Amino acid sequence: MTLEDRIAIVTGAASGIGRAIARRYATAGAMVAIADINREAAENTAAELNAAGAAGAIALVMDVTDEASVNDGVAAVMARWGRIDVLVSNAGVQIVNQIENYAFSDWKRMLAIHLDGAFLTTRAVLPHMYAQGSGSVILMGSVHSKEASPLKSAYVTAKHGLLGLARVIAREGAAKGVRANVVCPGFVRTPLVDRQIPEQARELGITEEEVVKRVMLGQTVDGEFTTPEDVAEVALLFAAFPTKALTGQSLVVSHGWYME
Repeated sequence: MTLEDRIAIVTGAASGIGRAIARRYATAGAMVAIADINREAAENTAAELNAAGAAGAIALVMDVTDEASVNDGVAAVMARWGRIDVLVSNAGVQIVNQIENYAFSDWKRMLAIHLDGAFLTTRAVLPHMYAQGSGSVILMGSVHSKEASPLKSAYVTAKHGLLGLARVIAREGAAKGVRANVVCPGFVRTPLVDRQIPEQARELGITEEEVVKRVMLGQTVDGEFTTPEDVAEVALLFAAFPTKALTGQSLVVSHGWYME
């Protein structure tokens, strides 16, 4: 599938899943804005893509919880390329704790990054997509958009919420050529997941090896982690799909951790 001459914004693209998506989009012909709160990492990722022959990659410093930061970033992309074809709202963090011990400040931070970030970036790009009569909004959900796990009340709540947001975007955007879908990865071995292993071991009273084998991979069909590249292929499918037939949907990529 091709994204030749398409313009994409990927948030949280300086590392992990976002970086893999940006790289895959670049190899499919897209020009990619690497939007991340970490300026140096975003610039390094953009430089790496350009050195590898990307059609064009730029770094954007973007705090997805800040309205002005999001609007300024989208305006910079429009000034550079004059259109926006794909948004991947991928920026995210994880904070685990029992509900009774979950700090309200952590709860608000989690929802702000995952839900507010998706809303703000979507709202900023939609007028441009509507004006050109086409666009694809891709929200980064999770198997936890479908299922619950202990210690993840805010994360599960946010990821469930993204399904509803995508469906509304799909309904409102249909007449103007805009599609919206959700990618729902299983456990991907990124720094975000690595940090969860000792945290969950401590909270659940089990070893780190048991966290990996039982909690993270126990429900998979093959005991394997999902890779960033696996997720990037699904993100490419949603971005490059040629008609409006594929909209308002979610696709789980989890080695069978969750099955529909």
